[in-house]
Amino acid sequence: MPATARILHRFTESVIREMTRVSNQYGAINLSQGFPDFDPPAELLAAAQKTMAKGPHQYAVTWGAPNFRQALAQKQSRYMGLDLDPDAHIVVTCGSTEAMITAMMTVVDPGDRVIVFSPFYENYGADTLLSGARPIYVPLRPPDFSFDPDELEKAFKQGVKALVLCNPSNPSGKVFTRAELEFIAGLAREHDAFVLTDEVYEHIVYEPHVHTYIASLPGMFERTLSCSSLSKTYAITGWRLGYVIAAAQVIAGARKVHDFLTVGAPAPLQEAAVTALGFPDDYYTRLQAEYTQRKKTFLQYLNEVGLPYTDPMGAYYVLVDFSSFGVKDDTEFCRYLAREIGVAGVPGSSFFAEPVHHLVRFHFAKSLDLLHQAGQRLLKLKKG
Repeated sequence: MPATARILHRFTESVIREMTRVSNQYGAINLSQGFPDFDPPAELLAAAQKTMAKGPHQYAVTWGAPNFRQALAQKQSRYMGLDLDPDAHIVVTCGSTEAMITAMMTVVDPGDRVIVFSPFYENYGADTLLSGARPIYVPLRPPDFSFDPDELEKAFKQGVKALVLCNPSNPSGKVFTRAELEFIAGLAREHDAFVLTDEVYEHIVYEPHVHTYIASLPGMFERTLSCSSLSKTYAITGWRLGYVIAAAQVIAGARKVHDFLTVGAPAPLQEAAVTALGFPDDYYTRLQAEYTQRKKTFLQYLNEVGLPYTDPMGAYYVLVDFSSFGVKDDTEFCRYLAREIGVAGVPGSSFFAEPVHHLVRFHFAKSLDLLHQAGQRLLKLKKG
């Protein structure tokens, strides 16, 4: 048998999805893979039922159904502060996962360098490698996961083609300040680099923090590929509806990549999701309030157990410090948590380029009842 591609030896299968399988194996509460246990909005479900009965059931326009793109352009123009053209600035993808690899392959050539902040969502490293590029990891340092401006500038001076920016960040929950984004934007302009954003948690931000779209900063729309999806905002992670927003010339290239990756996102789900994109502003206000309560509930249990953590500014993840347990192998420790404690998390080492083995990422996108159950189980770790 011929050998498989050498690049496959440079990354593993998703550790996050593996921990879901471990959770299922032991019947643990799954706080590893970030999907909710509650239903999407009732109006969205009603629209989906109607669409499944009446269609469409065949291919939509490859880069997104026209009415979906129109609704998305209206909603994102309002929140991003940009005048978006649904026919020129948007390509609809199969989730933000495809959006990011589409964005990467649109602007990166083999051998190019790409800056990735560490810790990072595991796909970014794999996407960079699959694109034939070379990642340059720049550390974000707790407790606020800020970057060293000199380190970032030094990375840019290596001749980078793009920087990946997850804001709000998975796994750290960091929300980049406007000043930080302006610094990144200045370097991107100076060194003629693109910024590839993952903003899937754009509406899950905790006061007093505020999310700023880097594409909205002066001179940045032309060099930013904004990737996101409907998954987290509307609790439809299984629908796989994502998108890339960028300047017309960039989107023309992204459409080519997307077309030959997946052809198109699900037509009936795009039709149904138009309903969600038309929700009024108070939907997003309630979403923020509900996640604020979930965060508060879960963190109270961590406080009671006596586990240090970094208070997330946004998204719905928390990095928890288990160094007092003498953890040397965080993967095995997460298996222990699932098997003996009944709560599944993700080993922190899967998010860091640096050798970090004392952290576990939990998510709290669950009903309050399930978070209380998980908290009660974690109390078994409390030291006398």
